Amino acid sequence: MTTNADIVKMIKDEDIEYVDIRFTDPRGKLQHVTVINDEVDEDFLDGGFMFDGSSIAGWKSIEESDMKLIPDANSAYIDPFYAEKTLCIHCSVVEPDTGEPYSRDPRGTAEKAEAYLISSGIGDQSFFGPEAEFFLFDDVRFSVEMNKVSYQIDAQDASWNTDTEYEMGNMGHRPGVKGGYFPVNPIDDAQDIRGEMLSTMKRMGMKVDKHHHEVASCQHELGLVFGSLTKQADELQKYKYVIHNVAHAYGKSATFMPKPIAGDNGTGMHVNMSIWKDGKPLFAGDKYADLSQEALYFIGGILKHAKALNAFTNPSTNSYKRLIPGFEAPVLRAYSARNRSGCVRIPWAESPKAKRVEARFPDPAANPYLCFAALLMAGLDGIKNKIDPGAASDKDLYDLPPEELAEIPTVCGSLREALDALEADHEFLLAGDVFTKDQIDGYVALKMEELVAYEHTPHPVEFKMYYSC
Repeated sequence: MTTNADIVKMIKDEDIEYVDIRFTDPRGKLQHVTVINDEVDEDFLDGGFMFDGSSIAGWKSIEESDMKLIPDANSAYIDPFYAEKTLCIHCSVVEPDTGEPYSRDPRGTAEKAEAYLISSGIGDQSFFGPEAEFFLFDDVRFSVEMNKVSYQIDAQDASWNTDTEYEMGNMGHRPGVKGGYFPVNPIDDAQDIRGEMLSTMKRMGMKVDKHHHEVASCQHELGLVFGSLTKQADELQKYKYVIHNVAHAYGKSATFMPKPIAGDNGTGMHVNMSIWKDGKPLFAGDKYADLSQEALYFIGGILKHAKALNAFTNPSTNSYKRLIPGFEAPVLRAYSARNRSGCVRIPWAESPKAKRVEARFPDPAANPYLCFAALLMAGLDGIKNKIDPGAASDKDLYDLPPEELAEIPTVCGSLREALDALEADHEFLLAGDVFTKDQIDGYVALKMEELVAYEHTPHPVEFKMYYSC
């Protein structure tokens, strides 16, 4: 454990010039305030930093805007991208007058979910291993005006550039559509940039293990080693931060949009989960795929609440352009061992310690604190109420005949459906005051703003289909 005294000593010993106070807003975007080292002592770290919460979308109104950031010493790391040596610390948000956690703070929600797990008696630790994919482009342009709605992306290694004329010639080595998993260079020309991303993470103290090209053109993934819920959400924020900044240094643009390219695979964020109690894995047992009964109930909770979970695990309008049949997207609410076509999978693991459940429907547009907390709460609800997940499906769900397909429930098909599902099914999230009704209402209102903007804007495809009608 790192203490505030350790942080003060580190600032002095390592000649740190600035301390970057970081927190995450409801949409999942990392925010920061930078403080000169002279101001940072134990009193500062204990007492927290006051800021204007009314400037953060979905938080407080102007007449009650004072809020306080409480740094978590255990989250500290040196930023590798700043010219001046800067120590970064992730914070949770509290009410300044009472010191109580602010109900709409995503990181605070994750902390409460971990505390609820312990109080439930079901387990004392939860572990999360997200697999967040991303795209790299060389040129990104978009416009949303009253008379023009358009976007254009390009990348030299994209499948559509096989006949593009370049000044130095076209070498022709590119992965095809759905063909990027995973040939060596020169077809995969992003080895060095991914290597620098992963090495940067390792130097920051992050636990990482691999990197590779993904299925779609220009699509990639780096490997994060699993960790506890709140810490792993912190790590995912750092993961995205490093990828954005290393890409920028290479003259490229990284995006975690679930579906930036039509006609190729979208970007997912499979989330591996397990619960431990008294130093033993709760999910290992003698049931289906060597799972315990608790693990099967956990899956039952995920499947039952999947549509409500979509509001947090797939929180963008773009998310539902990924969750469609035909692109390896897990749209069906079924589970299986090893079979990747259901929305929940049990990965093969030789050791009982590695037994876990993988939710395959989330994507990296999600706020990781809310996403992980909601998944845990759904699973715990399954265990508490002994929710039977039904029989596992070991068939290829992507290729079922229509009559069998009609029998399997699906995840949501739109953000509007997901928000409606959350409003209808959120009691499981309120257990232990992990989420609050006020927080859920504020989140839905924030997402409705995005939805209305999207639904009220003409789309170029509509001009193609309807302009001459």
